[in-house]
Amino acid sequence: MPESHLRLPITGTVAAVSNGTLLVLSERLDGHDTFLTGQLHLPNTRPVQVQILSFDDVTVLRLLDPSHLPPAGPWAGILQLPHGWRPRSVPNDLVTAVRVARRDLTALDEAERRYALTFLAEASTPAIRRARIDAIVRALPTADSAP
Repeated sequence: MPESHLRLPITGTVAAVSNGTLLVLSERLDGHDTFLTGQLHLPNTRPVQVQILSFDDVTVLRLLDPSHLPPAGPWAGILQLPHGWRPRSVPNDLVTAVRVARRDLTALDEAERRYALTFLAEASTPAIRRARIDAIVRALPTADSAP
């Protein structure tokens, strides 16, 4: 994997939960692996290590050193991701379904592809996975020329 640093301007609020305090982002981060770590740069403080947790509709940051908690209320900062964008490979079952249906997976831009692969990866049963593959394949345009 190539090393590439990515710096994202982010905003959010501080939220107390039963097992600590989380930084809730104003907008969900799309296209970034969850559970990885990054550095949060807040004004007038030194950078702090955070763990990125992205869920269906929200991204939160868990401070790895809770002593660096920003004050309550809204905050703004820069999230530095040392791993940058991480390209995801297309699983074989999706590749096969796309080929059989004579659809064009390359028609998806990078963000759409990440979204589709995340949607597929989060399937909790084989039946749900098959249904999600079918939904992705049906949404793709027909390939101009099939092999």
